[in-house]
Amino acid sequence: MHELPGLLIVDDERNAREGLRRAFSEEFETYTAEGVAAAKSVLEDEVIDVVLLDLRLGKESGLDLLEFCRSLPTSPVCVIMTAYGSVDNAVEAIKRGAYDYVTKPLDLGKLEIVLRRAVRSRQVETENQNLREQLGWKFGLDRIIAKSAAMIPIVEKIRQVAGSRATVLLEGESGTGKELAAHALHLLSPRHGFPFVAVHCAALSPQLLESELFGHERGAFTGALEKRIGRFEEAQRGTIFLDEIGEIDATTQVKLLRVLGERTIQRVGSNKGIPIDVRVIAATNRNLEEMVADGTFREDLFFRLNVVRIVLPPLRERKEDLPLLFQAFISEFARENGKRVSGLTKEAEKLLCQYDWPGNVRELRMALEHGVVMAQGLLITPEDLPERIRVPSILRSARDIPALSMTLREAEKQWILRALQACGGNRSEAARKLGISRKTLLRKIADLPLEDQAL
Repeated sequence: MHELPGLLIVDDERNAREGLRRAFSEEFETYTAEGVAAAKSVLEDEVIDVVLLDLRLGKESGLDLLEFCRSLPTSPVCVIMTAYGSVDNAVEAIKRGAYDYVTKPLDLGKLEIVLRRAVRSRQVETENQNLREQLGWKFGLDRIIAKSAAMIPIVEKIRQVAGSRATVLLEGESGTGKELAAHALHLLSPRHGFPFVAVHCAALSPQLLESELFGHERGAFTGALEKRIGRFEEAQRGTIFLDEIGEIDATTQVKLLRVLGERTIQRVGSNKGIPIDVRVIAATNRNLEEMVADGTFREDLFFRLNVVRIVLPPLRERKEDLPLLFQAFISEFARENGKRVSGLTKEAEKLLCQYDWPGNVRELRMALEHGVVMAQGLLITPEDLPERIRVPSILRSARDIPALSMTLREAEKQWILRALQACGGNRSEAARKLGISRKTLLRKIADLPLEDQAL
């Protein structure tokens, strides 16, 4: 049996409610409510496709219910009823997300047409949302390439958390893919059809950051020649990604704390609160708990941000993922640059696997783009890679040793000592940096003076 679309009629006049219910009971599964609280109860318990809403509900405003409808994971379509003299209020409701409005006294024939269009709009949106969900689950994690023991739990946590409304704090070294994780959280969430807005907090001065986040009114400060919508408003119903959150100043921390608590913002130069429905994802490469202990980051803001914490591991701790990353990035950059490069020589792959990747995945991407651009054949060779990867850092730092001022044996000793110092005496790590086996390094160490062997 075909289910009728759900219609909720919200009007504080009983006769009006009942008359509308009878008029549309054959075409809709109808519900009625006299005020905001009763309407919220129906919306929480029933599947409602369309809300027919009077803006004046006694001492209450229908705009409050409109905001509630927009905050629901699956929002009903709202049609506003208003008197001829209050059309301006209806226009304001349209700006806030209402589908359409009708004026009282109602023309039932015109109202029926509007409601049918609203139902069709709802059906189209539902179809689009289902498609977006399918695409979100298919592509939301497609750029997070992982099979290592360090990354699989991270991927699963992203899947688990994405559908919630919880604020997420992403931690990890620079270049570990925090913005990529934020995109995945957004694409896998019910908000994926709405904006994803990224703000890099460290790139702006405190005054500019406040204006960037919350917007400003004309004349709010020198140079504010016109009103500007902030990034929180741009992200309405979507996700805002606050990168490098540890860099924001004390004043902005206070304002951000209020936003997270009250879910309203104020533009710079205005005292008017603007309701927002935005999911917040923050990221940092700093230790916020240490900053809290030092008094440079507010503890209450840290708790607000740290509802769910996801720590992205550095690339050196997930080297099982390197072969997959190699292939993905080489294919991407070969396509972008019109090259036929398809892989790495064994020597080039060995160099890449031995490298520590202090810049993490971001550095790996740049290295492979360099390799693809420089490659003259189908495979990237060691000569095609950046020098910092071809030549171990310990050898690059030895260039200040005058080539003709010492014997080869003495130069070799200096390199070995530098490698051991750089690795804190770890001989396996030093051997790897020098590009020789541990057995060879131990043999060479045995030839050093006893005081040097102590390293």
